Amino acid sequence: MTSRSDITDRLAASLREARRAQGLSLDAVAKLSGVSRSMVSQIERGESSPTVATLWNLTQALQVDFAGLLDGKPQAGIDVTRAAAAPVIARAPGVRIRILSPAEAVGEHEVYDLTFAAAAVLDSDPHSPGCREHLTVIDGPLTVTSGDDTATLGAGDTARYPADRPHAIRAGAFPARAILIVQNS
Repeated sequence: MTSRSDITDRLAASLREARRAQGLSLDAVAKLSGVSRSMVSQIERGESSPTVATLWNLTQALQVDFAGLLDGKPQAGIDVTRAAAAPVIARAPGVRIRILSPAEAVGEHEVYDLTFAAAAVLDSDPHSPGCREHLTVIDGPLTVTSGDDTATLGAGDTARYPADRPHAIRAGAFPARAILIVQNS
């Protein structure tokens, strides 16, 4: 029989190795998983035994196999993130940001599903130099501003714009939904 401390140690090592293999900081894992930075750190040091829900959030954020976490077997085949398991960020009132890209893509090529309540705004500070965003509207009108430029989009429209300057996406009088791809150079 495997002791509790052995399981805790193997779990800690597996999660730590998965995070480091993807070049993610503790802060990045916390943001992607919704688990606090201090809790991620405690788990990685073997000082805390996570709940199943916490462990599930971490494995989804790190794109590691929940079932094979303790035996170290890599996941093969098709990698699926179920809709309910995708990390969600509520950064602005009335804006829901669901992360679609794998954790290892953070900082390079990120994909988000954006849902806006009527009149909601997602304001963003400039990203890294050369960064561009590609916004495709699925439903409802959205207005995009990048620096001094503004464009209004309808369902099916795509806007590509510099994101290395202040930029914003605004919903009008109706709710809206879009897919956002952030491409860092």
